[in-house]
Amino acid sequence: MALNEFMDWFQQAPRPGFTKATVSAWRVSLEERRLGSSSIIIRMSAIRKLAAEAADNGLLAPELAQGISRVKSVKSTGIRVGNWLSQRQAQALLSAPDITTVGGLRDRAILAILLGCGLRRSEVARSRSRTSSSATAAGASSISSENTAAFGPRRCRRG
Repeated sequence: MALNEFMDWFQQAPRPGFTKATVSAWRVSLEERRLGSSSIIIRMSAIRKLAAEAADNGLLAPELAQGISRVKSVKSTGIRVGNWLSQRQAQALLSAPDITTVGGLRDRAILAILLGCGLRRSEVARSRSRTSSSATAAGASSISSENTAAFGPRRCRRG
């Protein structure tokens, strides 16, 4: 998608080629479209990867690829949405199940996956509905909104 978008933009007007100046102009055009910082960062990453791959395959001079890789992106200005668990809260949640029982071990494993992957409770529920038998076998059927209330929008991150 990002590469197709770049190619469409590239072909709209005469350009000097796939150069650092062209990629800088592309970034400016993305900013002028008032795209979010994460959208610009993703598109710029795709262009940098294209340049690196082209250089690795002998289609672009390594100096040009290095120049393109140095084009600055935008600062990430996103904000966290929802309430996030602190590391201490996440550890307390993970320690809550009674690991002396099979059910407790199952619950702890499920919580570890939720915390480690940063999953939302809705993502677990969707996973359950897609593969009900494997989710039941893994114990996901016991996860409800009530006992996963701490898992709002991506609340646990390592850091």
